Amino acid sequence: MTATTPVVDVAEKTVTYAGKSFYMRPLSEDSYTMCVAGAAVGRAVFTFGAANGVPEREPEGEVVSEEVLTTVAEAWFAAIEEG
Repeated sequence: MTATTPVVDVAEKTVTYAGKSFYMRPLSEDSYTMCVAGAAVGRAVFTFGAANGVPEREPEGEVVSEEVLTTVAEAWFAAIEEG
């Protein structure tokens, strides 16, 4: 995978990274479901001052690495903190 910089669109609730567009569906102020093409691939959680990405373990769904999800989560929480 080539390293890229995440592109965040807060108004559209998306983060584009690693060739995928992640839709950030809010669960609470500090927790989001990350969806790719309408399917949940993980969670973004901000806790104890850090953003974390947690992969979904659905056997029929697409599995996205924890590293990618954490990068997306960090970019998302940084962008909404600025706004």
